[in-house]
Amino acid sequence: MAGRRPLGALGRALSLLRWLGLLLLPPLLQAGPGCPGHCYCFATPELDQCSYVRLRAPPRDLPAGVRNLTIAGGDLPVLRRAAFAGNGSRPLGDLSRLLLPRDNIQAIEDRAFQGLPGLAALDLSHNPLRALAAGAFRGCPRLRTLKLNQALLLLGEEPLAGALRNLSLRRLELAGNGLRALPGGALPEGLEELDLRNNSLQGLSPEELARLDAAPLGGLQLYLGSNPLRCDCALRPLLGWMRNASWRVPDARSLRCAAPRELSGSPVLRLRLEQLGCGSGRELEPEGVGWQPRPEEGGEQKELETASYVFFGIVLALIGVIFLMVLYLNRRGIKRWLNNLREACRDQMEGYHYRYEQDTDPRRASASPSGL
Repeated sequence: MAGRRPLGALGRALSLLRWLGLLLLPPLLQAGPGCPGHCYCFATPELDQCSYVRLRAPPRDLPAGVRNLTIAGGDLPVLRRAAFAGNGSRPLGDLSRLLLPRDNIQAIEDRAFQGLPGLAALDLSHNPLRALAAGAFRGCPRLRTLKLNQALLLLGEEPLAGALRNLSLRRLELAGNGLRALPGGALPEGLEELDLRNNSLQGLSPEELARLDAAPLGGLQLYLGSNPLRCDCALRPLLGWMRNASWRVPDARSLRCAAPRELSGSPVLRLRLEQLGCGSGRELEPEGVGWQPRPEEGGEQKELETASYVFFGIVLALIGVIFLMVLYLNRRGIKRWLNNLREACRDQMEGYHYRYEQDTDPRRASASPSGL
């Protein structure tokens, strides 16, 4: 018991330090020149990140050097013109990342983000958007990533298309918005990544796929996970599109069928032609959309078998190389063992030969009766 007392004292000391850290952490975070009130600032004095919680109006006392701004769980129903332009004397040229999740944003007016010329990433996820002005994102020429996850349930496609028309986005996230079709009219040209996970998509029509293959969106990658895909004949265009260009859907291997019931939970990429319930054995090729039919059903299986054989051959070759290396490294011991084995066999054979000569000697055979 005496040996445990120092450990107990050490535990009490560590607990006291932990409580002191919790009491001193907010003042330390808020300390530093230029840090506005009700804001947790990091990497001061340059003020790399500034996070607000439970804010009821856009902050007006932002320092010019802020790079990352986070406002979470606030109450900002309307974002008016130049809502984040600081005190209005000069734009926040260093602000590159603005996160506004769960802030009850319902309306975004024209040029709401004016004064943020360096803004590259904007997150408006989990906000009940009802109105989005066509010029909401004007004044943000460097905006490349826009997140609108679970933010369009009350907003139509037309206002979104108008707001995104003149943007040069590279990544657009629209997950969890209950979309039943591809928002083709809202996709800006040059888009590289589109997140449509956790929506209500049962598939994509040939027209939608042809739009994705057109020049402005020819390099687009599509994320379709957690959608209730219906694995019937209507899925054949999407299935063929994914098999012809698997890189276009990075999460294709995780896609599962939601209907019909007999195929529920089945991997989409492993479906066979007869499982889709189409009456004809030929691929359905839409007219006038430049659609390329997918390969024969057994093509993928043959490719998988070929890859398996190649892999098996590589494994056997590696085993052979390892076996030869073991023989080479133990060549002296193996040679000594072979010499010993040869000597033992020679001694054994000489013993057999000697007994044979003794047994077949006629003098021994004639001497035996006389001895009796």
